[in-house]
Amino acid sequence: MKRHIYLEDIPLDEAWAVFSAALQAEQLWQPFLTELIPVSEANGRITAEAVFAKISAPHYHASAMDGYAVRAQDTHGATETSPKQLALAEGSAQAVNTGHALPSWANSVIMIEHTQPVTLADGRSAIEIRAAVPPWHHVRPMGEDMVATELVLPANHKLRPVDLGALAGSGHAEVMVYGRPRVAIIPTGTELVSVETAVTDGIYPGQIIEYNSLVLAAQVENWGGIPTRWPMVQDNFVAIKTAVSEAAQHHDLILINAGSSAGSEDYTAHVVQELGRLLVHGVAVRPGHPVILGMIEPGKGAREQGRTGDSPLQPFTHSPLPIIGVPGYPVSAALTGEIFVEPLLARWQGQPPHQPDTLQAMLTRKLVSPTGDDDYVRVSVGKVGEKVMVTPISRGAGVITSLVRADGIVRIPRFSEGADAGSDVKVHLYRTPREIEKTIVVIGSHDLTLDLLAQHLAEKEGAWRLMSANVGSLGGLVALRRGESHLGGSHLLDPETGIYNESYVRRYLPGQEIVLVTLVGREQGWIVPPGNPKGLAGWADAANLDVQIVNRQRGAGTRVLLDYELGQLGIAPEQVRGYEREEYTHLAVAAAVASGVADAGLGIRGAARALDLDFVPLAHEQYQLVMPKTHYEGELLRPLLDLLHDDKFRTAVANLPGYDVTPMGQTSFLTT
Repeated sequence: MKRHIYLEDIPLDEAWAVFSAALQAEQLWQPFLTELIPVSEANGRITAEAVFAKISAPHYHASAMDGYAVRAQDTHGATETSPKQLALAEGSAQAVNTGHALPSWANSVIMIEHTQPVTLADGRSAIEIRAAVPPWHHVRPMGEDMVATELVLPANHKLRPVDLGALAGSGHAEVMVYGRPRVAIIPTGTELVSVETAVTDGIYPGQIIEYNSLVLAAQVENWGGIPTRWPMVQDNFVAIKTAVSEAAQHHDLILINAGSSAGSEDYTAHVVQELGRLLVHGVAVRPGHPVILGMIEPGKGAREQGRTGDSPLQPFTHSPLPIIGVPGYPVSAALTGEIFVEPLLARWQGQPPHQPDTLQAMLTRKLVSPTGDDDYVRVSVGKVGEKVMVTPISRGAGVITSLVRADGIVRIPRFSEGADAGSDVKVHLYRTPREIEKTIVVIGSHDLTLDLLAQHLAEKEGAWRLMSANVGSLGGLVALRRGESHLGGSHLLDPETGIYNESYVRRYLPGQEIVLVTLVGREQGWIVPPGNPKGLAGWADAANLDVQIVNRQRGAGTRVLLDYELGQLGIAPEQVRGYEREEYTHLAVAAAVASGVADAGLGIRGAARALDLDFVPLAHEQYQLVMPKTHYEGELLRPLLDLLHDDKFRTAVANLPGYDVTPMGQTSFLTT
């Protein structure tokens, strides 16, 4: 079966017009009765305890595109006028599809569309490239989505569709059923394994826990449908066609998950063409480009009449039925459900499409969008003073936790290049306005105790939320200056005085009354593989020629500490291999070390322990919460401040490795 390129990439409204016209022609654009059967029980339930990630996701470096794995340094110098040729061989270039494990020698992926097959003089097959690629281009690094021990969901939380995906992706699985129209959900992919298999037998590079069908099934339940999750089908045309034909006998709608793009193992469009009519292949919406819409015929006499509300499983009256090819990336899959599946199920049940609550909010940073697409941007929302602030969060289509953490969606229309910082935007809410009112916004340095704060706040009567963004200590001070947060975590050492944070607060927050509240004392040091194979012992070892580090981003307190100590030793950044590679959290640094990308990274002991790594202690520091006095004295932060004197919370933090709760709650007031 040859590779299938998109037939078209049409606007969203045109795609709906084509789809609805086909449904009307088959009298499938009106409501009908259905029966309810159990398929899953978790969605909509309330969590009884906090859920922390058991495994990282992804657990290996994965290709983010169909193309060729290469070493970035081998592409240097390639231009339109001076192309380079790379042999298809181990250590040079290797074909990969989206989701495949990256070969150990490779550190970048070139999209197949940006290559040209050629034959070398010695007869070997090769690819020709006309542009260089940087390291980690089109690669999903280990832990991009989530890192083991991260808080996935707090207690007393009503599970949503994306939450089920996050539970499965982090090593937890539950299923629920509720609904009326019968919807078959067929996950495809040779690399897929069930979460039960992963938990029982382990999981290996190249394998992916299948949880998109959990997400889609839960969406169908919430929207009044009865989902049937099909057994996983390998990437095989005949097998997928057989599964679709069988599902068509007793369902009203079929969702094929994955295989809708243009890779060598993408068969969905061919199956739809074989069994019926391919109406749309490619919609100008992001994320979710490779959506397929079609109509199929299950076979003459296959679906008899006689459907009733609560009868045993019976076929639907009409013979043709719609089929939707859902993209494989988790976020694309979930948003495709919202855009195409929910309105259809709502109409079949005599309901208008769901209209979420909306509010107007100010965009905290510039948002760039592709001009040809309707862009669905996941955002976090918080009310700081009288201003409602909205901040874009991770846009990776494979990052299911971005939907778990999202408070809403900002829709950027086609032919718009985005929106500037400070712009007024409409947010389509996933949460209620009341929840937004009770959200404490923390922007600043990352620390493991913020997850514990979030959990203990959720357990308190009144159920406060804590929303944190990891931008580094300096980024947190800037956010406070702009009025974008209630408080920020900071651990910036003044090399002249040895005092944390005060000099930086005076510099970045002039003319304000500021309160510094110590959260913890903690250890900083080298996070290294088990056994410390490179023998790191001190700061100077960062410059060893055989040591590759991973760094924190500019403005992070950990980065400031490293720069200070290296400067004291006369070591320039250029002497440190890996200095330029940045991560935004201590857990991400630990994940980089655990995956073998780096030999070491500066971070806290708790992050090393979380991934069973070793730790070389180098310094003790204070991690403080910085907040304007007006917020400190307000009602919103009172539950958080009370927790700092709560024995249960202090004990939970003290049990984390490398933490000292002795100074917790100590407060100082600054007039800058």
